[in-house]
Amino acid sequence: MIRFCFLQYLCVAALLAKAVAEPSSKPNIIFVLADDLGWSELGCYGNTFNETPNLDRLANEGMRFTHTYAAAPVCSPYRAAFLTGQAPARLGITDFLRADASDGLSLKQMTLPEMLKPHGYATGMIGKWHLTGYKHHGAEVERRPTDHGFDWNTGSEVKSVGNGANTWPYVFRTQPIRWIDLPKNRLGDNEYLTDRLNLEAVDFIERNKDRPFFLYLSHYAPHTILDGRPDLVDKYCKKHAPGPSTREKCYLCEDARLGKGDPGHHWAGDHNPHLAAMLESIDDGLGLISAKLKELGLTKNTLVIFSSDNGGETNVTSNAPLRGGKSQLYEGGIRVPMIIRWPARIRASQVSDMPTINTDFYPTLLEATSIQPDPAQTLDGISILSHIENASEKPDREFLAWHYPLEKPHFLGGVSAGAIRSGDWKLIEKFEAGDDELFHLKNDPTESTNVASQNPETVTLLKKKLADWRRTVGAKRPRT
Repeated sequence: MIRFCFLQYLCVAALLAKAVAEPSSKPNIIFVLADDLGWSELGCYGNTFNETPNLDRLANEGMRFTHTYAAAPVCSPYRAAFLTGQAPARLGITDFLRADASDGLSLKQMTLPEMLKPHGYATGMIGKWHLTGYKHHGAEVERRPTDHGFDWNTGSEVKSVGNGANTWPYVFRTQPIRWIDLPKNRLGDNEYLTDRLNLEAVDFIERNKDRPFFLYLSHYAPHTILDGRPDLVDKYCKKHAPGPSTREKCYLCEDARLGKGDPGHHWAGDHNPHLAAMLESIDDGLGLISAKLKELGLTKNTLVIFSSDNGGETNVTSNAPLRGGKSQLYEGGIRVPMIIRWPARIRASQVSDMPTINTDFYPTLLEATSIQPDPAQTLDGISILSHIENASEKPDREFLAWHYPLEKPHFLGGVSAGAIRSGDWKLIEKFEAGDDELFHLKNDPTESTNVASQNPETVTLLKKKLADWRRTVGAKRPRT
């Protein structure tokens, strides 16, 4: 009898030890997305003007990626690709959705929250959606985050975004309605939008602390019109004189009776105090989230991801040393910061140079939660879980590809084009111009020298791979 009890004790002890060593519950997932944040804006990526201590700490506690790509150089395609694991070309969302669009993200797609919910996850989405048109602008169809699997949603737009009305009551100039679905303020008459979204994120974590959760915190910052919190703007104006303005007219300055031109520095071309202030507000939110996770004992088994939907706008910042910016297929338009922390599975202080793209989040998060993908949904991304757990493990991938057809050039300079990166070679195929640009990213990370004429065989090979890929994903031909 004594021997039997002792054996039982050993079995129980072994089970308890295994439970401690391997988290028995599925990981919580927090995905924080900045809007138009360039690759080189964070302190941990070398920026010395912007202050991002919480994001820098997050990178030090996890893995920082130096070659993460957005699936498109603009907003809506990135968001659609993130939620579905499919390339924008396959989804048919290759440019930002216009305010009156009725061809947003299809309900036929099985989104991440729809995959997670049946497995016990609480799913919440806060902030910028931009995967639909809006009834306010005459769209025949408007689909909200709750139509795509999110249990709860707040702080999302109900009309076109990007007008700089970032303080309560979130009404731009003489427009008839506020552009955010927040009926009441929670932080007083001077409530700042990013602060409010951060508050909602912390509250969501608190409400769902006893079950696994997926939180998608999608900031509007620092999208132009840049408009930071006044106290932080003042801080950065004192830190360094703002660069010359790139605009002759600033509506926000006129409305504030600051005078003509841009005396408020909303369009400063460098050392922009509004961009720095908006980024600090995002960073503050990461600090609040980390503190709440620590308070609730959830840090170890919570997977936190931070990234951006495309590169920074070159009229208010530089993505140097990368070339170009938002709307362009040069590295400055599609390479973005990415940090992942998951203490239960990821070692601290790691830096990865493995190329990855945001369609990879979908299969990676499913594997991390031990959920099988829906066999009916083709995935263009691959899981990088093995790599983030062991940096020496690098999944096989032949190339990354982009399809960005435009009816006319983007107002920030982008043109109708496609691109492919295979190894260190990168080809940009300009559809209308009919010319090609070839760069060797290891030798020429700034994409300053087009070596297409010196390497015709490489151009031919990459163009064939790109054309074959377009056929595979059903990419629509560029409209001219």
